[in-house]
Amino acid sequence: GALLALNKPPGLPVLGRPGDLSLDALLPTLRRRLGLAADLHVVKAPAREYSGLVLLSSCYHTTKKLQQFFTNARWRGQYPATYRAITVGVPAEMEGEICSGLRWQQQEDRAMVVPVPAPGRRSLARKDVKSTLTHYQVLSAVEGCALLQLQPRTAFPEQLQVHLTLLLCPALGDHKHSSLVGRVLGVPFFLTPETAPTRTQVLDKELLSRLGLSPRQLYHLPLHIHLQELVLP
Repeated sequence: GALLALNKPPGLPVLGRPGDLSLDALLPTLRRRLGLAADLHVVKAPAREYSGLVLLSSCYHTTKKLQQFFTNARWRGQYPATYRAITVGVPAEMEGEICSGLRWQQQEDRAMVVPVPAPGRRSLARKDVKSTLTHYQVLSAVEGCALLQLQPRTAFPEQLQVHLTLLLCPALGDHKHSSLVGRVLGVPFFLTPETAPTRTQVLDKELLSRLGLSPRQLYHLPLHIHLQELVLP
């Protein structure tokens, strides 16, 4: 009917400036190739760095109805969006919830999303900090890496990456937040954003060998978070 699903590669933004490659810029060409009479609208899509399901609609009313469904589902405590992630490190618990305040913080010349472990009522009321929640489950683990299922209850930019660092298991290919997890004698610990500048993710030689990568190629390793499933009404 009016719905179309695509599999987006990592690194492709949903919106972009005129002339830039983006999903939105590709929609007119896609509409012509499929012979659709109406324009396509983005109902749901993963963030730029993520891969996975993009839900499109050629009906304006269907688009609005589904977007409202996704918003209401979070208030009802449902998980309509399910992600998969490969992590460097295995969580101590096989299943659980990650709850943390998140806020934007200016660091040097860029804005970063940072965790606020115990946000105050005033900061939450002013919306300086947002309380966020993600349910996770370890699906498999091997040789220090894990495949996780992630179901965000809330929506905040970079929520999943930051929550994985709070588990001390950053996502593979996370070159923005993985520096928050340090190691001493192989034991991971959390660093404050002020003491952990952003850098290309550091992987041990054994994992690099299993991935078939050299240290110079690490910068090009994409973020391994994938929008796996969307539940529709």
